[in-house]
Amino acid sequence: MAEQNTGDRRPTVIADELHIVYRVNGAKTGKGSATAALSRIIKRGEPRGVRKVHAVRGVSFTAYRGEAIGLIGSNGSGKSTLLRAIAGLLPAEKGKVYTDGQPSLLGVNAALMSDLTGERNVILGGLAMGMSREQIKERYQRIVDFSGINDKGDFITLPMRTYSSGMAARLRFSIAAAKDHDVLMIDEALATGDRAFQKRSEERIRELRKEAGTVFLVSHNNKSIRDTCDRVLWLERGELRMDGPTEEVLKEYEKFTGK
Repeated sequence: MAEQNTGDRRPTVIADELHIVYRVNGAKTGKGSATAALSRIIKRGEPRGVRKVHAVRGVSFTAYRGEAIGLIGSNGSGKSTLLRAIAGLLPAEKGKVYTDGQPSLLGVNAALMSDLTGERNVILGGLAMGMSREQIKERYQRIVDFSGINDKGDFITLPMRTYSSGMAARLRFSIAAAKDHDVLMIDEALATGDRAFQKRSEERIRELRKEAGTVFLVSHNNKSIRDTCDRVLWLERGELRMDGPTEEVLKEYEKFTGK
């Protein structure tokens, strides 16, 4: 694993006592329910049947340029929610998130258009990531080769609905990896594909760090975390349980999970 870059201690992300709360409507619908709901809102300020889910609870940390930070924790621990908040996609209930530069979130559910070809999605995805058409054209073949989706046929010319979930996830990562990022957040994208693709992805993450970016990686694969990250944030039930060097945190996490 590469050593942590401590030469430039410029913060890229600061989370300050961050709380994220989802409101889930669990009320039953039926005749007159809209009127009844409006009445409840006027009387109480919030409709009955709305359940609050406190997904992130008072999380604080500072990320610096050149760091690769793993996010680990049980399912439902708040990892993906935290990334969405850093990306500005979820409002804070309490506390703040400060970012230096533009955060980019890459998730397995990142929106590409299933009816369009892989080729068209490379162009649209690149534009969405902030690349110019000239940059996309210059990097197009690199993106396709990196993804490996053409290794067994000319899949890049087929609609994305014909892709397996793994192929689609590899293409998403390849598009995102073609650009230098201030802050790149990767949610389980490395869980797909063979070991050769994972190694290419891990090498690209190391390159992004050298280019003074910050990378966050959510993964249930502890080996990917060990190979890629120099620091780990461990979340459980929305709370930051531990923040420290990768091996130190993973040892405690593996004791906790019994794996």
